[in-house]
Amino acid sequence: MAQAAQAARQKKAPKIEAIKEYTFKWEGLDRKGQRVRGSSVGPSESMIKTQLRKQGINPLSVRKQAAIFSAAKKKAITSVDISIFSRQMATMMAAGVPLVQALEIVGRGHENASMQEMILGIKANIEGGNSFAASLARYPLYFDDLFVNLVDAGEKSGALETLLDKIATYKEKTEAIKKKVKKALTYPAAVMVVAFIVTGILLYFVVPTFAELFQGFGADLPAFTKMVIGMSEFIQAKWWLILGIVGGGGYALFEAKRRSRAFRRFLDRVMLKVPIVGEILYKSAIARFNRTLSTMFAAGVPLVEAMESVARAAGNIVFEEAILVMRDRVSTGQQLQLTMQQSALFPNMAVQMVAIGEESGALDEMCAKVADFYEAEVDAMVDSLSSLLEPMIMAFLGIVVGGLVTAMYLPIFKLGQAI
Repeated sequence: MAQAAQAARQKKAPKIEAIKEYTFKWEGLDRKGQRVRGSSVGPSESMIKTQLRKQGINPLSVRKQAAIFSAAKKKAITSVDISIFSRQMATMMAAGVPLVQALEIVGRGHENASMQEMILGIKANIEGGNSFAASLARYPLYFDDLFVNLVDAGEKSGALETLLDKIATYKEKTEAIKKKVKKALTYPAAVMVVAFIVTGILLYFVVPTFAELFQGFGADLPAFTKMVIGMSEFIQAKWWLILGIVGGGGYALFEAKRRSRAFRRFLDRVMLKVPIVGEILYKSAIARFNRTLSTMFAAGVPLVEAMESVARAAGNIVFEEAILVMRDRVSTGQQLQLTMQQSALFPNMAVQMVAIGEESGALDEMCAKVADFYEAEVDAMVDSLSSLLEPMIMAFLGIVVGGLVTAMYLPIFKLGQAI
């Protein structure tokens, strides 16, 4: 049902180009016949003249000064940009600023020219007679079904500022937990990459110098030293093969993850079983499920329809597919807490809190409490993981680098003992 609605919305709202606006300097006569001057922003000279006449000013001259986007650099639009945009719009609307004026203020003040174009394009579309939700739906890469549905609900209920505040809070919470998960995954990976780079440099540049020195000893080298020299010779001879295998393997993994849903399912399932990191990913998925469900349900979106957006927001295919099965069961009349039990993915505490919410009619509040709890759990686990990994990583680097240094100095030590 949600997919059909989205398809219909996309048909009604064909993709359009964002309207570029420029700064115009103008001079004119006001109602008293006095000469006035100023600057305005608009897409064309004729539009500026129309605006001035509406204000009671007879335009004498209008000159384009510069494109509004000239001071800003074009960068890719990120989820953080959308989160900040949501909070800015929520603040503006709560302060009583009209929607179109709020979009103009936010759009003109943005440092990213891509965001400027998009926001002012949304503004132009609203001025053309479309709703805010329909205007956002023209940019599906940045505004998903959840965002559009909540804005639509806010417009229809007359509580757009309240719904925008809920969206902003949801986006901020989601971005915060994403950063925590990325930190848990990238920190150890980055240190391991640095360790391998340092090891490669030592084997390629440093060890050969020692190997040439040892050739003049005329004595049998220790087994450990021979092994390290052998690794060094292999890297010098086959470095291109090693780089090809690493680069090709990384590219193949990326493409397989992007193209194959079965591979992503396998990868997500494996990641959930990795010690410590898997638990962080699991708890973050539980937090996202409850946070999204709470936000959608509080906005008055029917449960079955909300489950579609909840599934996409889970961030894990294992959870996504389980939630879609839960949606089908809920649509047949089953209680949500029962479908959660049947999925065998959700912890007992989350299931019981949802059950209480269903019985008391406060499902959104209970889901929000569960989300708060698991977000705090993820925060604590990421912090403890960082504290645990730092000494382990230092020990690993010490063993690797220290082992190579020891291998190179063993023959020298033996020579000193012999002398």
